[in-house]
Amino acid sequence: MVEARDICKSYGPFEVLKGIDLTVHQGEVVCIIGPSGSGKSTLLRCMNHLENINSGRLFVDGELVGYRQEGHTLYELKPAEVCRRRRDIGMVFQHFDLFPHMTALENLCLAPQVVHRRKKDEVNRDALMMLQKVGLSDKHAHYPSQLSGGQQQRVAIARALTMHPKIMLFDEPTSALDPELVGEVLKVMKDLAKSGMTMVVVTHEMGFAREVADRVVIMDAGRIIEDGTPEEIFSNPKTDRARAFLDRLIS
Repeated sequence: MVEARDICKSYGPFEVLKGIDLTVHQGEVVCIIGPSGSGKSTLLRCMNHLENINSGRLFVDGELVGYRQEGHTLYELKPAEVCRRRRDIGMVFQHFDLFPHMTALENLCLAPQVVHRRKKDEVNRDALMMLQKVGLSDKHAHYPSQLSGGQQQRVAIARALTMHPKIMLFDEPTSALDPELVGEVLKVMKDLAKSGMTMVVVTHEMGFAREVADRVVIMDAGRIIEDGTPEEIFSNPKTDRARAFLDRLIS
């Protein structure tokens, strides 16, 4: 579902990603962990072309992300074409970014109607099903200001699901939540993983990574330094840097 080949990304002289190679198979849950500033969120944002890349190739479901290739040269796609290819990639951010003047249901219905041009009644039924999936069917008429942080994040997940994506990207989805609200969001994500959704999750929730991930990737200073099963990563890290990072988290 995702194939990254030698991905490099810089901001001026600062290299954020230094030759990332990563494969994510359909139905797989991959958690990306690592210290702050290691490039985790940047890599995730490159997967749906919220950030462009300086070199390398990045494919989602067999299609280049954000570019077309002619010979050995990449050409960035026009914004409309980028948006068309991005429709199959759902993303949930640290902050919920719900439209404050719209109800939960209206937040879910907007994109399918505008982007997919689906009929309003059909979209409403689908959106209500997604709200039920995240345990918020009784909140469909509530505005974001009437919802807790955890509820807003669950609405954001439902909003992404309403587009019926092939893959879901999560960028530290619980980092902006009060500790008592984290569990309700992680439960939704666990249920989503059980349903077979392909997921790439940048997270600091080690318990979630250990329990739900098929693979855990550790990044440091713009590189992948470990890639393995949760058992391999948490019980027997191969590099001193990974061991030091995990020891600080677990101790």
